[in-house]
Amino acid sequence: MVFRSLKPKEAEAFWDMMNSLDYETEFMMYEPGERTKNLSRIESLIEDSIHGQDFLLVAEENQELAGYISAQKGGLKRIQHTAYVVTGVRQKYRRRGIGTKFFKKLDEWARENKVTRLELTVLCPNIIALRLYEKNGFVIEGIKRNSMLLHGELMDEYYMGKIM
Repeated sequence: MVFRSLKPKEAEAFWDMMNSLDYETEFMMYEPGERTKNLSRIESLIEDSIHGQDFLLVAEENQELAGYISAQKGGLKRIQHTAYVVTGVRQKYRRRGIGTKFFKKLDEWARENKVTRLELTVLCPNIIALRLYEKNGFVIEGIKRNSMLLHGELMDEYYMGKIM
């Protein structure tokens, strides 16, 4: 497994991987088929990570993207020390230590970029992801009640943070 940054020319491959995740898990934000193919937005995300503003790392095996982690820094001066984290790993690559490696690399980036607070949300029933986040130093700070609709049922999310 190789962990690496992306190049802007890989925007479509990255979109394909995220789109596949939408079909493989119900715990990502997008419903299957809902993700629009905005490659210029993805190229911008990749460029921001190349220039150090934000963080984006992928895992790759046999030239196939297996998963990703991203962190977007706060844009305003009062929150530039924070970053919001999103991660996903394709189903066939889960339980292989990818998430743990992602969070180690994220911690390195955060320290290098003076990010002292990481935050994310996770659906309460997503116990596997919750355990991964806790194992990597995140704590539950609150509950977002009725924050997502899944299979016609309102679900709560945990709001989690990590102080570096």
